[in-house]
Amino acid sequence: MAGDHYFSASPGSELHPRRIHVRLAGRDLAVTTASGVFSPDRVDTGTQVLLASVPAPPPGGHLLDLGCGWGPISLTLALDSPHATVWAVDVNERALDLVRRNAEELGITNVNAVTPADVPSDVSFMTVWSNPPIRVGKDELHSMLRTWLPRLQPGTDAWLVVARNLGSDSLHRWMQTEMADDVVVHRAATNKGYRVLRARRRG
Repeated sequence: MAGDHYFSASPGSELHPRRIHVRLAGRDLAVTTASGVFSPDRVDTGTQVLLASVPAPPPGGHLLDLGCGWGPISLTLALDSPHATVWAVDVNERALDLVRRNAEELGITNVNAVTPADVPSDVSFMTVWSNPPIRVGKDELHSMLRTWLPRLQPGTDAWLVVARNLGSDSLHRWMQTEMADDVVVHRAATNKGYRVLRARRRG
């Protein structure tokens, strides 16, 4: 459908749910995806690179998956840190429904799948893991990062994966200049055409 993107709030395409088999947090899992969400057929390469590059998540506190899609990052965080509260945040209501369904089917009880407006303003995060929606455009992406990265606890890290050909290096430079008061940014990994950026909250 024209104009129907994975970052649409309410995708107009038919649901077409499907079951896929994935490996997350060292486990072989069956999950449900659907049309109208990002990468419905598999764990996309960028997310694979991110998950292979990050350290173990904090064991507790609030953890954020920004732009969660059907939930591969959120489910990984929740399985690896069962005593933490994982916030799976997306504007796509279909994606959020899939995260809730997958969490319930896997017996995961520590995921809150919500829109950005439904995250309480007093919540701060011990980490952010994100394969951000680059195709929303620079202005929207920059606004997202300005909103969420300052909500990291001092001395904690955000991990972002961005394709090199979709502007990872220019995003790195922008964060180093425009967000220098909030975070210190380093390139943590490069693999399969993707960069993993580590942004440490100043404390």
